[in-house]
Amino acid sequence: MQIPVFTVDAFTNRPFSGNPAAVCLLENDLDEDLHQKIATEMNLSETAFIRKLHPGDDFTKSSCFGLRWFTPANEVPLCGHATLAAAAVLFHIQKNTNSVLTFVTLSGELKARQVEDHIVLDLPLYLTYPQVLQEVEELIKAAVGDMIVQDLRYSPDTKKLLVRLSDAYDRSALEELQVSAQHFLSAEKTGKVKGLILTLKGNSSGKHKGHDFYSRYFAPWYGILEDPVTGSAHAVLSSYWSEQLGKKEMLAFQCSRRGGELKISLRNDGRVDIAGQIAIVLKGNLTF
Repeated sequence: MQIPVFTVDAFTNRPFSGNPAAVCLLENDLDEDLHQKIATEMNLSETAFIRKLHPGDDFTKSSCFGLRWFTPANEVPLCGHATLAAAAVLFHIQKNTNSVLTFVTLSGELKARQVEDHIVLDLPLYLTYPQVLQEVEELIKAAVGDMIVQDLRYSPDTKKLLVRLSDAYDRSALEELQVSAQHFLSAEKTGKVKGLILTLKGNSSGKHKGHDFYSRYFAPWYGILEDPVTGSAHAVLSSYWSEQLGKKEMLAFQCSRRGGELKISLRNDGRVDIAGQIAIVLKGNLTF
């Protein structure tokens, strides 16, 4: 059996930065267990599987496809960067002629469209609620040590904890923070946290001006110690920072070692457009 496979760096226009995802194009049905085996073999934070929904569908002409995402350990309900990567393969490699692609996923229908040199994802927007420190104190300590935390929020829909560091810190403080995400597993006692976001307000002056906020994202619960650039975390960050900054259009930077930039636009329908660039770095076939 041969399956076309691609590696796409998402949320960047430079190869070897941003967040890499593998994308598999499934001409035919794939045995259920093979999805996980392939994702484990590819060993990237996510492998996306694009499938045809009807027998006569075509990767170049059809506009609606099924999409699933697997980490090396399990299937996940939402992955922004692998959706960007999947759209990139259809638009750029398959030369798909539609202006908008629709993906049927575990998180409902997600749409992707091309706008100049970006691909725009239409994602759900997730609200956050104040979180009591006492409940997650040990986890916060494991993440940021003695750094000053300015705000603490929880997103029940995504099980993500948002930890905002004090405005007194700058981007380099977030970048240089040594985080041992492996320790989060034993420090998190509530069972309700499956992802931890560290975030910091952007700096309107200085050498890094232009970004509204910075973040880093850790998900050891899903086998991802630190994710380079995370679309789904920005579906949470967008609602928080929009409220804090009074803005609907924002530019965000995720301060991982690889780094990546996301253009954010809150929509009037209660969802969020998250746009990024891509670089396709590998084309090949899985054979088995």
